[in-house]
Amino acid sequence: MIRHFLSFEKQISDLEGKIEELRHISSGSNINISEEIGKLQSAVSSELKSTYSQLSAWQKVQVARHPERPHFQDIINYLFDDYIPLSGDRSFADDNALTGGTAFFRGKSVVIIGIDKGKDTNDRVFKNFGMARPEGYRKAVRLMELANQFSMPVLMFVDTAGAYPGKGAEERGQAEAIAKCIQKSLEISVPTISVITGEGGSGGAIALAVANNILMLEHAIYSVISPEGCASILWRSAGNAEQAAEALKLTAQDMKKFKIIDEIIPEPIGGAHRDPKAVIQKIGDVLERRLLNLLSLKKDELLLLKEEKFLQIG
Repeated sequence: MIRHFLSFEKQISDLEGKIEELRHISSGSNINISEEIGKLQSAVSSELKSTYSQLSAWQKVQVARHPERPHFQDIINYLFDDYIPLSGDRSFADDNALTGGTAFFRGKSVVIIGIDKGKDTNDRVFKNFGMARPEGYRKAVRLMELANQFSMPVLMFVDTAGAYPGKGAEERGQAEAIAKCIQKSLEISVPTISVITGEGGSGGAIALAVANNILMLEHAIYSVISPEGCASILWRSAGNAEQAAEALKLTAQDMKKFKIIDEIIPEPIGGAHRDPKAVIQKIGDVLERRLLNLLSLKKDELLLLKEEKFLQIG
């Protein structure tokens, strides 16, 4: 399998390259080099543990953007049954970046909404690289209204650099659509949970991150602007992105410290991209626990919980 290595994973890349070379050699001969491979695998595990236990904010940004992290489509496939996608905003068009519909989650009827960046080039282009347009957020509002009407919990999944900033999107009311989505999230009286799985960027992320419970994967990020965008404003150069990432306090650990999120979901050593199925299983377990707790509350208690949560931030 061809693995995508990040810039700070050079030593890990070199070690895994040697393992592949040895396996290739052993496959064409009678030489037993399992002991040597075992030593190298042990070295890889040790290097992964050392590297990922002390990631900087900028390195976490890179991990959060890793193309092999769990995508919304993967989460749908592994966690939900009988998913029925619901398309269109009933006004202009359908949005391919932000999708959602009804499904069963471990025996419970739910509405799920998520933003997906796409896996390969064609998929990314089709999903506009995870940047939703106004019709996407209006579709989210429609799904939230449906969930509220039929008393179905809403589960949201976020992975986006931000809402699409194109001319057409602005002409069709991008800011208003996001604001209405946030407003609707605050108004509905059913249990709501949002999970930031990768990148939670700007208002495009906040639109789906207003909920009773907000969760983040261990190496996910959540910020008002990208480090590159922040650096371009403050230092007039995207080259200061690393410095901006530190200043933005965008890691899951920062968000927990500031009480913006409720829980951090652990990732395997080496990041979620090394074992997406295991991470999705963990997401499911945490969602189930949190959802059972929220389902025990009355509607007015759920609304009060949201109100107090967001008023206390800052």
